[in-house]
Amino acid sequence: MRLRVVLLTLLLPLALPLASGAEGNQLQPLSQAKPTPPSAPEVSSAERIALHNSPDWEIVAPHLPDPQTATAAKLEMAGDILMARRFPEDALDYYGYAMARGGNVSVLLNKMGIVRLELRQPALAREMFQRTVRVQKKNAAAWNNLGVAEYQQKDFHSAASDYRKASHLDRHSAVFHSNLGMVYFEMKDMEDAQRQFAIAMRLDPKIMDPAEGFGAVAHVMGSTDYASLCFEMATMYANQHRVVETRRWLAKASEGGYDVRAGMQADMAFHPYLKDPEVKQILINSDLLRKKTVASANLAPLKSEPAPQ
Repeated sequence: MRLRVVLLTLLLPLALPLASGAEGNQLQPLSQAKPTPPSAPEVSSAERIALHNSPDWEIVAPHLPDPQTATAAKLEMAGDILMARRFPEDALDYYGYAMARGGNVSVLLNKMGIVRLELRQPALAREMFQRTVRVQKKNAAAWNNLGVAEYQQKDFHSAASDYRKASHLDRHSAVFHSNLGMVYFEMKDMEDAQRQFAIAMRLDPKIMDPAEGFGAVAHVMGSTDYASLCFEMATMYANQHRVVETRRWLAKASEGGYDVRAGMQADMAFHPYLKDPEVKQILINSDLLRKKTVASANLAPLKSEPAPQ
């Protein structure tokens, strides 16, 4: 499964200098601030040293604000920039510093949860998002992100419930509907999956296209059975009589090893496409690919010659 974190809140400059100063005089000392959440197991010391020896770190490090004196806003922005530069462990540090300096707890917990998702730490991410929604029950992004953490843990029923809450709070988010469609797909509820994908595509026709970014909203891309997902997308478009998109997703399903010919023959929506020249070529390629896969799987192992006496 591929996880994408979508930037919806702000675009971060990749080399924005951060001024450090003495703004912290009027704020509470670090020693008296609220304790930060417990840290997850970090990358190894050697890996972190290697990251800190990179050219990107040389650009960012001189501009990082002093955690003892900088405002919460500057510390939070430093965390955003570190995340954009792919220094997730350092981003967690700065979000923690921002929280200790009196930053918005809900916002920072949500961002820390996003980092945990990127680090493939769904249990810790889930804890961050649960704390967020307890404070802000109408935070649609946090409900969605909680669903993503549960999805990663294969707790699909909880994920579906939280995605529904997110989409109820914000009916115009293609990401929320796409994520809900994905969890319905994993639950084998194809009718509801297609319905949610259709809503998502209507809101944002490019919602299923790969993209990169970081921000406040997590978007699940792909599935444990990606080829079947592609065929379901093709089915949705076939029912809408959208030829170009149908061909595109049939090709993706074929490339993933799905038995496209059998799937199309079993669904009346595809019957008009069986005579389409481009679809015929997709079927030929699918058949060839599947034959090669079966042939390679059935090859008898080579017998080893007896060792000379």
